[in-house]
Amino acid sequence: MEKIGLVAGAGSFPLLFAAEAKKAGREVFVVGLNDITPKEIEQYAVETRYFRLGNVGGPIDYLRDSGVKKVLMIGSIPHVNIFGGILPDMRAAKLLFKLRDKKAGAIFAAVEEEFARDGMEIVSSATLLEHLLVKPGLMAGKKPDQDTLKTASFGWKAAKTLSALDIGLTVVLRDQTVLAAEGMEGTDECIKRAGEILKKLGKGHPMTVVKVARPNQDMRFDLPVAGASTLRIMAGAGATTLVLEAGKTLILGMDEFLSAAKETGITVFGAENANSFQ
Repeated sequence: MEKIGLVAGAGSFPLLFAAEAKKAGREVFVVGLNDITPKEIEQYAVETRYFRLGNVGGPIDYLRDSGVKKVLMIGSIPHVNIFGGILPDMRAAKLLFKLRDKKAGAIFAAVEEEFARDGMEIVSSATLLEHLLVKPGLMAGKKPDQDTLKTASFGWKAAKTLSALDIGLTVVLRDQTVLAAEGMEGTDECIKRAGEILKKLGKGHPMTVVKVARPNQDMRFDLPVAGASTLRIMAGAGATTLVLEAGKTLILGMDEFLSAAKETGITVFGAENANSFQ
């Protein structure tokens, strides 16, 4: 039976993977993060060990000694922790010292190198979940009209620019005007903020939400995700269309997501590139 390691952050994504892995007959060894990883993950794991954020050597030793060769890193880590005085262990301190910058790409590359030194490979975070990747074209709701497609096309370019700068992955628009761009608060809070702005603007076309992957997205790290909760937040904020990047965005719970799309009447569209809106 294949062993697989899971470094689990917050949210439902790690739970979804762990459940699928157990169902597929994999032995899952979980690295949990204190006060971050959901405890429910233990029901799917052969073993779960918890470490404080900033401990790199302990998790690597644990997974290596468990016989793990492949590792996934999934789930969110609240940004407050990044600025909350993390106390790194010796291995993490050396890793941080070598970083060329503190952007996500540099951090992930350094972490990958540390795992490789101990004979472990970090693999795609869509492993065993390929069936939940967004497909190109209309996923739910009505076909977008020309005005919505023009707004979505503009939003795609704006979101790709922001993601290339490692700012955020999501923009919320009305009439080809960006109302809000995602920062550290995350997609859902960005949508809520746009909804407050929309209330002040008054009547007009409803909002469109565009969420993309980074240019040259590394499928092993920080994959864009969407779920039913985002659709319900969109409905409350006054957004009617959600555009997601096909092939690089995971839906967390496809059945619930499609049910929520039907319930809210929100259109969900999968785009492969800037030409998808023509």
